[in-house]
Amino acid sequence: MGKDTIVIYNSQTGFTRRYAQWISETLKCECVELSDANKVNFEQYGTIIFGGWACAGGVSKIKWFKSNIKKWNDKRLAVYCVGGSPIENPEIEVAMKTWFSEEEHQRVKSFYCPGGFNYEKMSASSKLMMKMFIGALKAKKDKTEEDKIQIEMISKSYDISDRKYIEPIVAWAKQ
Repeated sequence: MGKDTIVIYNSQTGFTRRYAQWISETLKCECVELSDANKVNFEQYGTIIFGGWACAGGVSKIKWFKSNIKKWNDKRLAVYCVGGSPIENPEIEVAMKTWFSEEEHQRVKSFYCPGGFNYEKMSASSKLMMKMFIGALKAKKDKTEEDKIQIEMISKSYDISDRKYIEPIVAWAKQ
């Protein structure tokens, strides 16, 4: 199984990389950063797992993965997304439904892994986007309790990643 599987990831601040490494270590499979994916011979893999970070309800670099789905017709495919929300957040499941078309959802298994925020490693544009989002939340007139918790949570760096969140991905890969 391990030699037949590859994890490709795109990470901005390190959370997605950490999960890719955990998955790779557990499955004893190859792990490659997306920037090096053009050097990979995908013919040798039966299972391809792609990881990206949550970005405005989507997954970073998902277009790269989607552009290859038809080429990988004979492969088992999965995507995991790492975001700042706790796994219990009901909006995650809603967002996951938008990542792929109905047809693509038949082919690709989707997973979510809580990561966090690391403002020190974020790009300037991502920091600006987060600052604007926090500002909009703070300006909201009738803030819910969830809004208040979210403002508090995303106003600073934090890490809620945990190796336990790879368990469903590993179980799927071992099937």
